Amino acid sequence: MRENRMRAARPLFAMLCGLTLVLGAATLSRAQSGPLEDLANFPRTTLDIQHGKNKKDARHFKIWIADTEARQEQGLMFVRDLPAGQGMLFPQKEPRPMSMWMKNTYVELDMVFIGEKGAIDQIIERAQPLSLKTLSSEKPVAAVLEIKGGEAARLELKVGDKVSWSSPPAG
Repeated sequence: MRENRMRAARPLFAMLCGLTLVLGAATLSRAQSGPLEDLANFPRTTLDIQHGKNKKDARHFKIWIADTEARQEQGLMFVRDLPAGQGMLFPQKEPRPMSMWMKNTYVELDMVFIGEKGAIDQIIERAQPLSLKTLSSEKPVAAVLEIKGGEAARLELKVGDKVSWSSPPAG
């Protein structure tokens, strides 16, 4: 008789364990970051990349600036579309090795690592959406630019291209 009760209780026990795991995972994922900020509140500016030796051959971007720790943590998470010619810049106060990931990022991105002298040091193309794989700079960088996946190749961006951006308007 006791064996029959235990057999009957197993599915219920398994269901409760599964529900506990799901709820625990949901709580853990929410606890990893604070509330999301609307991208409309991020500072905006323009960024130019001087391609090759011809200074007249610039690539232009409208970018959001991830200028606080919270904005850098959020980045482009939950963005469903990133049009060509737009991106997000992660400037650093001091050059340092940078590591990025694609957690909760639904669009494929190219990551352009900008060295302390203002030139592209490294490009990671087509970072996989939703991946938890760490993507790191090979050396300390002053900033990272995230753009639509495939844009770096389409625009023929290369290591050594010069990058400049203006300060966002005060406001």
